[in-house]
Amino acid sequence: MSAVPDEAEVIAATRRWLERAVIGLNLCPFARAPYVKDRVRIVVSAARDEETLLLDLCEELQRLAVTDESQIETTLLVHPQVLGDFLAFNDFLDLADAALVQMNLEGELQVASFHPDFEFADAPVGDVANCTNRSPFPTLHLLREASIERAVEAVEDPDAIYERNIARLRELGKDGWDALWRDGD
Repeated sequence: MSAVPDEAEVIAATRRWLERAVIGLNLCPFARAPYVKDRVRIVVSAARDEETLLLDLCEELQRLAVTDESQIETTLLVHPQVLGDFLAFNDFLDLADAALVQMNLEGELQVASFHPDFEFADAPVGDVANCTNRSPFPTLHLLREASIERAVEAVEDPDAIYERNIARLRELGKDGWDALWRDGD
């Protein structure tokens, strides 16, 4: 990654992705409510190495753990200057899971992941379905287990979300996906 956008640009791009893809395409049927209630914290990490990112992650996990859900339900830790390589990003997820264990937050919080170059292991090269997990910048999504459990209980077949998203993106196609990002904003 060469030129790094400033924090405001990173937040704006992340919000646009949330509004147009995650919520707009209903890729996550649980995302709209916390977003419109302003309970999604978006934090841009200035980390330039994995060690600093891990410290930022631990800080945000702790913040989420001690903050009332009515204030922050979920956190997006966006890190535009580190882990641009998808395979390195994937490897870092083991460190994120280990941090949850070490902080005694396993079962209370979890870390999901989004990356600009995300690829499902079994997807054909160039498959637009990969966009279901693509974000403008590498992003660690910190979630409360209780929120996930409530959301899953409210959906008839939560396992079908993944399959529905893949079908939706393949129907939309690459041109449709690219069109989401075109306009004068």
